[in-house]
Amino acid sequence: MPNATQRVLVLCTGNSCRSQMGEGFLRQLGGVRFEPYSAGTEPAGEVNPLAVKTMAEVGIDISAQEPKDLGVYDDEQFDLVITVCDGAKQACPMFLGARKSVHWSLEDPAEAEGTQTEQMVVFRAIRDEIRCRVDHLITTGEALNDDGEPARL
Repeated sequence: MPNATQRVLVLCTGNSCRSQMGEGFLRQLGGVRFEPYSAGTEPAGEVNPLAVKTMAEVGIDISAQEPKDLGVYDDEQFDLVITVCDGAKQACPMFLGARKSVHWSLEDPAEAEGTQTEQMVVFRAIRDEIRCRVDHLITTGEALNDDGEPARL
């Protein structure tokens, strides 16, 4: 079913930066081939304003997205679950509603220190890494784990 819509859940701890970026890229670039969602194991109160700003720099508006608790998807089925932080992988090593899963160990940009300019450097690096991985998923139909092993859809 290569032409079927693929339901993808991007999962992290706070659901305020990395997973929101992943959802935004999949929504904007994946077209009708992907139905993206994101959630957190311990969701933050809001999407990080620097994540919103960083995504806006590349023409993607995630300002209306909201952090969600993973529990809202307990009865849902997904073709792919992508954990984007080690905490989420440890808290949720296997999401029961997933056909396939991959792990992307990405630094949490919300923990960046320094001036806003210095923090934005970290946010941009993580954004660009997520973009690269999402582009690969969209182009090839496979998501790669950090070890290079694919989870084919």
